[in-house]
Amino acid sequence: MKNQELVAIFERFADALEFKGDNFFKILAYRKASRVLNELTDDVAVMHEKNQLHTLPGIGKAIADKIIEYLNTGHIRKYEETIADIPASLLDMLEIPNIGPRTLAIIYHQLKVKTINELKKNIKNGRFAKLPGMGDKKAANIMKGIELYKRSLERMSIAQASDIADDLIEYIKSVIGIEKIVPAGSLRRGKETVGDIDILACTKYNKKLLNTFIKYPGTRQIVAAGTTKASIITDDGMQIDLRIVRATSFGAALQYFTGSKAHNIKLRNIAKARSMKLNEYGLFKGKKQIAGKTEEGIYRRLGLAMIPPEMREDRGEIEIAQPGNIPKLVDRSEILGDLHMHSSYSDSEAKIQELALRATKLGYKYILIADHSKSAYYAHGLEIDRLKKQWQEIDRFNRQIPEITILKGIEVDILPNGRLDYPDNILKQFDLVIASIHQGFNRNATERMITAMENRHVDIIGHPTGRLISSREGYTIDINKIMETASITGTWLELNAFWDRLDLNDIHLKTAKDTGIKISIGTDAHSVEGLDWIKYGVATARRGWLEPEDIVNTYTLDRLLRSRKK
Repeated sequence: MKNQELVAIFERFADALEFKGDNFFKILAYRKASRVLNELTDDVAVMHEKNQLHTLPGIGKAIADKIIEYLNTGHIRKYEETIADIPASLLDMLEIPNIGPRTLAIIYHQLKVKTINELKKNIKNGRFAKLPGMGDKKAANIMKGIELYKRSLERMSIAQASDIADDLIEYIKSVIGIEKIVPAGSLRRGKETVGDIDILACTKYNKKLLNTFIKYPGTRQIVAAGTTKASIITDDGMQIDLRIVRATSFGAALQYFTGSKAHNIKLRNIAKARSMKLNEYGLFKGKKQIAGKTEEGIYRRLGLAMIPPEMREDRGEIEIAQPGNIPKLVDRSEILGDLHMHSSYSDSEAKIQELALRATKLGYKYILIADHSKSAYYAHGLEIDRLKKQWQEIDRFNRQIPEITILKGIEVDILPNGRLDYPDNILKQFDLVIASIHQGFNRNATERMITAMENRHVDIIGHPTGRLISSREGYTIDINKIMETASITGTWLELNAFWDRLDLNDIHLKTAKDTGIKISIGTDAHSVEGLDWIKYGVATARRGWLEPEDIVNTYTLDRLLRSRKK
């Protein structure tokens, strides 16, 4: 499929045009085309063959012609002409948080900077801060962005790592019958980013499995290949280690390679105190293996309840496992609805009916359509007349699709002045209201969220810290004050399940649980496929030790609506 190649080209095309100060609407069109193709599950080449490119939202004739040109020739002449006089290393710097095309243009033209190292040098010697519109604060933020960028090169999002692992395991299973093959490591623990992927397998056919593994179609390089272990690097730059272990040691190996390191050290200390030895081969009393076939057996022989992988971070889980007080963590099957998604009324590619039908296939009983409010002009925020039209459409689909209830919601902007984007007489008409910051990130963010929570019509604070894992640290906020106000006002805090947000994170979720604050999980989906991100939200909830009662998405519709503030 050429989809992702075109995604990258159109995004870079937009960057280059903005760098050169080209027409705003042309830039916007290429960015939208990139997003549409990124969310497209069909092969764009097949759609062209069927003459269906015109059916894609946001793809006009000019962009469709460029797609066809690329499919036919492997080139887009206008794109190549546009970037020809811009150093490639310069455009690569747009991956750094806090650097946009306009800032990049100033850096290039004023300082003649072409590389990250040259930029760092100019920040350190003070020349960058002296540029028009920059200053010390901007310089400090870009230095933070450079560090974030470097970290992002070393780790991959849970979504991308999961896709790679799932694809690899499916490929292996299609070639060779295998008893057990599962991911371990930080991926199994549900961490938001993954450095490498560990796969454990149990089979009688070692050689065949290892040969199959190193011939995986996505392999860029074979790092090592032995009799029980092999390592590859994929086209995405991810290292994957496959280990084959005996059935009698599978549980011990799975526990060991799942980690975390700190968790495993404590387990080994417990074993040592009981005159036992624990390693990846099993739990031993002297030379005799007394457990190892299953993880449960390892924990049981150490006098512990089975600890779910997501909790294994040495944050007190071992201490409560000794008396057997491990929480019953939420399971995906207990989620009855998705409480944050966008429709084509604002900046989504998905129609309300499409979202509802997909939600029924996921087993949901309800969904919340929460499009952007009117001030979010960049996301086609809804004026009052369009809101009322949307409500009529929701009423119609609720009659047509009785298996699910579509709730009327909004993601209302908390404006820089602290006010909400709609008056109370409009807010009170929604089933649920999410209030979020999208502008003026560091302008009194704590006070703005507190004011929003004190409004009786605001049910949920959306993505409370504002972070983007790959590119933004988040707002400057007092999270303790926000949680205190949420507890007092009965406002729910969101766990935004979009894989680049996962906001609140696991640490904050644990604090919210201990404070008695209820959590709302929403995918923030802008496409039908985005509804599947719920799995990352559930994984993060489990890392935060959340049980079904902590999450309002596990409530029946009647209980959910009775639990609102209003």
